[in-house]
Amino acid sequence: MVKIGIPRINKNIITDSQDNLLAILLDNHVFIERPCGGRGSCGKCKIKHISGDLSPLGEDEKKLLTEQEQQEGIRLACCLYPQSDLLIDVIAQEQNHKVLKDGYVPKFQQNPAIRKRVIEIPKPTIEDQTPYEDLFKRELGIDHIDFEIMRSLKMESGTFTAVYHINQLIGIEKGNTSLSCYGVAVDIGTTTVVASVIDLNTGAEIDSEADLNAQKNFGQDVLTRISYVQENEDRGIRDLQKAIVDLLNGMIKTICSRRGIDHNHIYEMSVAANCTMMHMLLGVEPLAIAAAPYAPIFVEGKNISAQSIGLVNVSRFARLNCLPAVSAYIGADIVAGAYVANLQNAKNRILFIDIGTNGEIVLSDKGRLVACSCAAGPALEGMNISSGMRAADGAIEEIKITESGIKLEVIGGGNPIGICGSGILAAIRELVKNKFITPNGMIIKRNSIDDSDFRYQYIEVNGKKRSVCITGGVKKITITQGDVRQVQLAKSAILSGIIALVNKIDIHMSDLDEVIIAGQFGAHLPAKSLVGTGIIPSELKEKITYIGNSSKAGAYISLLSVEARNAMEKLAKKIEYTELSVVDGYERLFIECSRFNV
Repeated sequence: MVKIGIPRINKNIITDSQDNLLAILLDNHVFIERPCGGRGSCGKCKIKHISGDLSPLGEDEKKLLTEQEQQEGIRLACCLYPQSDLLIDVIAQEQNHKVLKDGYVPKFQQNPAIRKRVIEIPKPTIEDQTPYEDLFKRELGIDHIDFEIMRSLKMESGTFTAVYHINQLIGIEKGNTSLSCYGVAVDIGTTTVVASVIDLNTGAEIDSEADLNAQKNFGQDVLTRISYVQENEDRGIRDLQKAIVDLLNGMIKTICSRRGIDHNHIYEMSVAANCTMMHMLLGVEPLAIAAAPYAPIFVEGKNISAQSIGLVNVSRFARLNCLPAVSAYIGADIVAGAYVANLQNAKNRILFIDIGTNGEIVLSDKGRLVACSCAAGPALEGMNISSGMRAADGAIEEIKITESGIKLEVIGGGNPIGICGSGILAAIRELVKNKFITPNGMIIKRNSIDDSDFRYQYIEVNGKKRSVCITGGVKKITITQGDVRQVQLAKSAILSGIIALVNKIDIHMSDLDEVIIAGQFGAHLPAKSLVGTGIIPSELKEKITYIGNSSKAGAYISLLSVEARNAMEKLAKKIEYTELSVVDGYERLFIECSRFNV
């Protein structure tokens, strides 16, 4: 039994676990970054050793920690196995993150699946002993009432409100509750989650909450979370499902408390999510998604009892509506986005791109829809970057490099402590523009330029490794060769996907009429950075538009329109999925797309 103390957050953990320190911290609800899923390859799960016995630094830690960090007692939690009482500090604490809640919503005819009807039930008399069940059936004009509905009622006369899902009676409430009718529109992303409570009578958004996906504690991306399920057969999928369900319950409770809403008057949740997140929400093992032939358990939309998966801060008869997907890597979030962008009815050629850890691309050729998914990696979210962080206070989000110096824009306006996705993309854009890097992505050698060259002062050499320093002062932030490679991989993945789809329908890049950028992270990536790094071809720069969180917008529309919900089902079946790995010549195309236009 050992005691692990974390004085700064007033936390004491007593454990006899044989797991590593990272697992122990996560099990005890102590936030700590781990993009690699605790495999010792990202170097993000840093703790500061204050006192207690620890094993000597291993080679894996030495590779990932600077000499200064090693001297300051910084260690990697995933590499440590506590053998005695410890005092530590957790380096990275959760901060206020910028999460995109809203997106463009097209006009649509409101016709929610949930509707209410007020009825009056007469009091039985000694002369008329008609059973209550028959009285309800007579007033509702139906032949059958589900036994669970009847069992929940107290047999009283007076005013009641019947609640319907489409044409099916799902519940009966005492009194007239017709003015209290709510739903929740949800976007579950790999990194962030947004939930909005909607008034189903008016279509108005009452309030919303946004947070990091609680599954982050089990892996930063889809594949590491799937690996967690695979490695923990007895509990893996239950842990991941519980994490997201608990988060949703908490978000709904927060909104209802803030707005004075009775959660028992929430009757439906509509969810858009990628295929893996949807599987995990419903407690379905997603293992098949991670390996060829990448066949998921399901892609069709689902409508089930919300409480059946543990969603308790809603009506006991609330429904959970899950939007349809296309394939393992074109999920319901993309179907929602394609519907919001009206790709199925397009009269011209539109390229739709949702940028995140995966880059999902849909090309509408006057209504014909082709799609692909490319593994962009987490670099555009600030992950797997040496000084990377999420878009929170202290993150560099924009950078400008000129001969007169470097100018930074920092979220919150204070001193920089790291760099987020938009910041790293801006940094690479500026490095390309000022020729700090070669066409193949190598940072130039310092001895290849004259010491009077303004770039000379920013290039640093540590052994054989080169980097570009963009800040000095208290927190030194550099762009390493590894950082350039991470962005280069994202660029190559997205650009090659675009070209593959354009080639598939046999048109030229200049034939595209519009490029729509969607998604949490896409909204923060300006056109000058997308084009300046070569992620988007330069001839499309003036054709780029942004529609924000189209996934949540699609969930919102689905909640308020049965017709839109049915149209999304048809849309999902209409999209032609292209697996890039089997496209002829794709490997060569990927390599070609990795070059920077220096």
